Amino acid sequence: MIKHLRIANFQSADYALLAALLFGASTPAAKVILGEVPPQLLAGVLYLGSGLGLACLFIWRRFTVKTSQREASIKVNELPWLIGAIIAGGIIAPVCLMFGLAITAASSASLILNLEGVFTALLAWFIFKENFDRRILLGMILILVGGGILSWNGQAVGGHYSGGLLIAAACFLWAIDNNLTRKISAADPIQIAVLKGLAAGCFNVIWFNMFAPIKISFSSLAIGGLIGFLGYGLSLVLFIISLRKLGTARTTAYFSTAPFMGAVLSIIFLHDHLTVSFWLAGICMTIGVWLHLTERHEHMHTHEAITHEHMHVHDEHHQHEHDPSESTDEPHSHVHTHKPITHSHPHYPDIHHRHEHDN
Repeated sequence: MIKHLRIANFQSADYALLAALLFGASTPAAKVILGEVPPQLLAGVLYLGSGLGLACLFIWRRFTVKTSQREASIKVNELPWLIGAIIAGGIIAPVCLMFGLAITAASSASLILNLEGVFTALLAWFIFKENFDRRILLGMILILVGGGILSWNGQAVGGHYSGGLLIAAACFLWAIDNNLTRKISAADPIQIAVLKGLAAGCFNVIWFNMFAPIKISFSSLAIGGLIGFLGYGLSLVLFIISLRKLGTARTTAYFSTAPFMGAVLSIIFLHDHLTVSFWLAGICMTIGVWLHLTERHEHMHTHEAITHEHMHVHDEHHQHEHDPSESTDEPHSHVHTHKPITHSHPHYPDIHHRHEHDN
């Protein structure tokens, strides 16, 4: 049973780590056009590339995948969570970040941005009641310390205090975004990412052009759009799938390795220098990820009766009958009801294990 749990954990972590790799790669890749495109406009282009690219993928899938094997669409009662996530993380947070960056030293900003992982975990643990133990806490701390080491360049940090507060506010808003997105993670991740990408992209591009309109080349737009599709779009889809499987705090912990992966790619492709901070960060993050990957959480718990829809196979949590009109191909998606059950097995705070724990 332990072996099966750890294999499942590695497989689930793959989504979050691949999301981190794609997002981490977007930073050195964006340097190619950053000189031609102002940061906020580039952010808008990246988000738009994400939304438009995934919209094409979403439409293509509609014509090529059987209805029974499509992900569940977002339900009306889930829209408040989605709208909240878009407003917090896609609209307000980028504006706070841009104003904060304008009056804050780069070294300070890089360190402050690590607060997103801290805020996300704290909200998940204490507001949304996601389970954690000392092992998970220590792993999260090591990963975040690694990110702090990597982002500190050895220079004195500085800047106006209000800039730091704005960047911290952006991190807190992204943490809200992460936790709200977890509430709808059973729905189609591509559909969620399309809506978030288009909303954030349109807002950032329109906002920038209202105050500082600028013309950029088609090649820069194309490159930015492609980077956004891979580093923001597909990365977000994988992030949402991981939220579904592992919960918010654990997914965010894995995703927090993105700066280290970006640094590795910068060393390989942009010939950046190896530094002591790189090795220290790598050691901290490796130990932190290992602590998460080897977690074992098992106790007697009760599943209440629930009716919902998401992509699934007929495992121990999905022993339901089908109407004659419903496909039995696996995996498949349809509205189904879970009967109450009490049992014990290794698990994580996925969409079926969001129960409270005794202190």
